[in-house]
Amino acid sequence: MDNILDTAPLTMDKTGLQKNALKGDVAVVTGGAGTIGLGVARSLAWAGANIVIAGRNEQNGKAAEDIINRENKPGTALFIRTDVADEASMKSMAKRAFSAFGKVDILVNNAMDMSLGASILKTSIEALDRQYQVAVRGALLGIQTFVPGMVERHHGVVTYIATAFRYPSGPGNYCAVKAATSSMMMSLAAELGPAGDTGVGVFMYVPTLVGRPRRPDADAQRPRTFMLPSSIIGYGHGYGPIPPEDAGATLTYCIVHAAEIHGSGVNAGQAQKRMNWPFPEPDTVPGKDFDRIRDQVMVRMFGYVGPGWQDKIEPLVTVNRSEAPPDEPLSISALLD
Repeated sequence: MDNILDTAPLTMDKTGLQKNALKGDVAVVTGGAGTIGLGVARSLAWAGANIVIAGRNEQNGKAAEDIINRENKPGTALFIRTDVADEASMKSMAKRAFSAFGKVDILVNNAMDMSLGASILKTSIEALDRQYQVAVRGALLGIQTFVPGMVERHHGVVTYIATAFRYPSGPGNYCAVKAATSSMMMSLAAELGPAGDTGVGVFMYVPTLVGRPRRPDADAQRPRTFMLPSSIIGYGHGYGPIPPEDAGATLTYCIVHAAEIHGSGVNAGQAQKRMNWPFPEPDTVPGKDFDRIRDQVMVRMFGYVGPGWQDKIEPLVTVNRSEAPPDEPLSISALLD
């Protein structure tokens, strides 16, 4: 099959992970033939996992399956046509996944219909409902289908491709339903309890914008649905979206270390910094730990929410981990006492 998808060489060699880091594991990646989904699926396969690509576009799904099987070995990946918002479709996908691979150890909740993005004032109810079905109901169905088996085997990872609580300018309906799913993920982490007890790690991953590096003429051609940041940590001013191969490699690193970040939100820059990623523009990487807030506060989810009335006598207390006293756990509840 011809490669109809936009791919580039993987960057897993930059993670420091061994090729067998996930050997024997089986991963379901919803939306696994899309931009970031394919980057994640290919990276997980490189690390030794078998891959179930769950999505609606059969042509792209089959192409993704073919790419992964050629990069690894026949039978590594299986595309299953799936509507994640439909319970019967998800059950059918799970049945085929179990038949092919026997189990599911990793669930990557990634599916989303970007074409329905619209502002709060202009979104249709139908578009909002469909986005909610894909993002929230789809993730819930995946969680309820696969997590019980993970707990029973004392081995598993559940992650979600999250985003900012809101964009300075962009599709508000998209952000709203993603925030709802993010809340559900953090509730799941709390319900399961410590990863050391259950063997199941739950976390969210914020990759920033993912795509191909910006062309000089791209700004004039790009629809203004999203406000693209002028600078991405480590990639510099005007670089544009980070490549899906980089995003996939970074998430794979996080999945391998899921027990360490259970109940957390992690963005690509923090994870890349931790693994000494060779950034294209290292001078743009902050010197301190950044963009991760612990203790039930989700990464970036409240990054654009104002603090209310500022108190000049009692200034806001930072919840940045790098500014907490050494060896002293940082607790949001302690700040509120």
